[in-house]
Parts: sequence; structure tokens; C-alpha cells
Amino acid sequence: MSAILPDLSRRQCLLRTAALGAAGWLGTGAVHAGGQVEEPLADSVRSALSAAVASAAPPVPEFGDLEKRLTYLRWLGAMSDRLKKKKPDFQTRIDFLQTVWYESKRAGLDTTMVMGLIQVESAFRKFAISHVGARGYMQIMPFWSRVIGDGDAGKLFHMQTNIRFGCVILRHYLDRERGDTYLALGRYNGSRGKPQYPNAVYAAAKNWVHPDA
Repeated sequence: MSAILPDLSRRQCLLRTAALGAAGWLGTGAVHAGGQVEEPLADSVRSALSAAVASAAPPVPEFGDLEKRLTYLRWLGAMSDRLKKKKPDFQTRIDFLQTVWYESKRAGLDTTMVMGLIQVESAFRKFAISHVGARGYMQIMPFWSRVIGDGDAGKLFHMQTNIRFGCVILRHYLDRERGDTYLALGRYNGSRGKPQYPNAVYAAAKNWVHPDA
């Protein structure tokens, strides 16, 4: 697993204090996230984020050699088995996993972390809507489509669009927090500095650990 997942010993105390809350979040299947706060962005940051979400290329991974392709296929097979209960249709499941792999790698994120975040955010439901109006798999707040997109919030229910926005936003928060996943995840949820949401994502990510992630 990538180093983006924290060493458990460093987070042990926080995990203990938030264990009950995290377990409750993961067990209900309800939408808990989507509390991102709209913040002023420098023009250069806005332009960079807009460019990052603009490409319409299909999420088809490309590999420089056979071993990298085999690594991906091993991951895809393992994750497909684990996700079968949430997404029974084979092609829907494969399309989803391929998109998560592509967009997380494109954004320089740990795929295991992204899968955990999606589990907590939406329980893998494409059309999930939170109580504050966040949408889709990664619970994107509609203001993001205005700030860095084309203004059409309806597109946030499109699988690739939603996952791309989510990965770009999380990458932005990680950069702001200098690589600190605990603070970046809190910012993603609008609860920066509080343990419940980051610990819920860390716990969920354990379900998607794979040596080829």
C-alpha cells in the first residue's frame, strides 16, 4: 500500500477515540460527507484545477510494459470480487473500478484511500445525494462545477466526471495540507481537525488493501 495511508501507530490514539463514530458511519450506508466549504481560490489555482478536470478522455489505463498491465489486472480482479455485493452487474463494476484506478493514479493519489473515501461518502451509490446537496460517488458539492467546471452541476452524476472532480479536489486539499492526509480528509469533509471523518476513511480503506493498489 502507498505511504499515503498513515502508520497505525501514529494515529492510534485518534483511532481509539473515534472508533465508535467511525463504526457507526461505515455501518449505516448513509451519506455523511459533502461538507466541503467554498473558499477563495487564487486565479492560478483555479486555472490549474479547471485544467485538471477539463479533459474528456475516457478512463482507459495505459501501460508501458506487460508487468504494469498485469499488476492492474490483478488489482482489478481482486477488487471486482470484493465489490460484487455493492455492484452486482459485472460490466458496471469493471467500468467503475477502471475509472477509480485511472483517476486516482492521474491525480497522484493512493487508490486504496480513494476507494475508502467513496465507501464512506456514498457507499458506492452513483446517485447518492447528501443533506447539503453533495452529489454522486465522491459527494461533490455543486459549487465546484461553477468554480472549476462548466457550471453544469447535473454532470456530477456522471461517473467519470464525479470521480475526476473528487480526485482533483482531494489532491488540491493534500497539496494545501502539505501531504497530511488527516487534515486533507478533514478539509474534504468540511471538518478539518476533527477525527471522525478521517478515521472512518482510514478504516474503510482497509477493505480495499491490495499489494498492487
